[in-house]
Amino acid sequence: MLIIRDLCCQHENTDVLFKNISFTINQHEKVALIGNNGVGKSTLLKIIAEESGYFSGQIAYAAKPYFVTQLFGQFNHFTIAEALNIKPKLKAIKEILDGLVTEENLEILGDDWSIEERCTEALKYWKLENLDLDQKLETLSGGQKTKVFLAGIMIHQPDFIFLDEPSNHLDFEGRRLLYDFIKSTSATLLVVSHDKMLLNILNKVLEMNKNGITTYGGNYEFFRQQKEIEQNSLKEDLHSKEKALRKAKEKEKETLERQQKLDARGKKKQEKSGTARIMMNTLRNKAENSSSKIKDVHSEKISGLSQGLRALRSALPALEQMKFGFDNTSLHKGKILVKASNVNFSYVNERLWKENLDFEISSGERAVVKGLNGSGKTTLIKIILGEIIPSEGNIYLADKKAIYIDQDYSLLQNNLKIYEQAQVYNDSALEEHDVKMRLNRFLFSPNDWDKPCIALSGGERMRLMLCCLTMSKKAPDLIILDEPTNNLDIQNIEILTAAVNEYEGTLIVVSHDNHFLEEIKTTKTILL
Repeated sequence: MLIIRDLCCQHENTDVLFKNISFTINQHEKVALIGNNGVGKSTLLKIIAEESGYFSGQIAYAAKPYFVTQLFGQFNHFTIAEALNIKPKLKAIKEILDGLVTEENLEILGDDWSIEERCTEALKYWKLENLDLDQKLETLSGGQKTKVFLAGIMIHQPDFIFLDEPSNHLDFEGRRLLYDFIKSTSATLLVVSHDKMLLNILNKVLEMNKNGITTYGGNYEFFRQQKEIEQNSLKEDLHSKEKALRKAKEKEKETLERQQKLDARGKKKQEKSGTARIMMNTLRNKAENSSSKIKDVHSEKISGLSQGLRALRSALPALEQMKFGFDNTSLHKGKILVKASNVNFSYVNERLWKENLDFEISSGERAVVKGLNGSGKTTLIKIILGEIIPSEGNIYLADKKAIYIDQDYSLLQNNLKIYEQAQVYNDSALEEHDVKMRLNRFLFSPNDWDKPCIALSGGERMRLMLCCLTMSKKAPDLIILDEPTNNLDIQNIEILTAAVNEYEGTLIVVSHDNHFLEEIKTTKTILL
């Protein structure tokens, strides 16, 4: 069991990252922790796992959690055995079996005589049999590093497990193994993820923001339905407030016009009756004061409604506040853009694919490139972009405007500020105010325009990239997205999905995220 009470995190000389965090996780529960990038999900896990100390509040648990982090760079100089903290036991059992039965070796090993068998079984489950435990982590791919630490769960057999974006670097096979493990384990789980297929395996959702946590007693689909109900209620309140504001403004206008007519009629009557000038001035002042009071009463009401309206609009999901406005590609539907005939590529005389590739991609199609890690997806993308020539076969590439967007959105120039970056893509010569309107449309307020691109989160980089694409004079005929959802939270994946679905050009996607592929309705698969 885990009990968190009034947890607050504030690093030295910085703003509060989060506060009022309270929740309970019972034994054997499998819980999702979700929230927008930047709210502190990973920091919360580190605090509970005793890897960060900048906090106040209460933490109580029956067993310290086993933590699979999403970043492994700090372990690169370790061997696999060292990173998993099993080297001393493996060394001890080897020496004992070789006849060196010392008190020190027996103390290190304890009763853990099955450590070698568990290592073998764990590496076999995660398809890592070809790895040596003395191999350095720096020699492994991102997916292999993730699997190594997931294998550590089976080796150490903890009762309580933290997983921080565990599916990020996994291919389809790796994700399937992860899903099967989560379904079958009896351990207590707390999982940070944007992988909706994974989230739907879990039976409780904690939604985190900087001011606290809301608990939903079901999987992600249940959470999504509840949020939809909340958002529909919010929209109804918004429409009601907008209607009330319109009526208040109309009422103010009618009342002032009526008062002005009465004042004018009274003035004429007084002039006809020969009222003295001093009395006329007094009456005029009274009329002006009366109009001013009426205006103040209505202004106060309108101001209150406007403030309420702004608060409601700010509570809307980012997707509801955004407008994309992509131009259409100039190519007609069905025009062949890429045609591969018996294509293959060789590295040091070794063919990359067992069978040569044959495929076509036509204008307007949505294709997905699938394959295990190391199957040559990046090489194929370079061939499609014309950056390298296949070693075998022929590739036809039509004249087209193509853009390749990787998972880090590295087309953005880190040394530029947001406004400067937008201007780089402004080949349609939009005026300054139009560029700033586009940035605003993609949720970059005036306070953001001077922020350097290097300081942007994954979601902000994605939104700026989309914004830049809308400013170009000619929309891309072909967009290639390489693992586009890897560094995004759920909200930004939904923004990307909506943008992709509005785009009418040709799309090639490299992704292991089946839910995203279903949402964008891919129509063709190139399997490597």
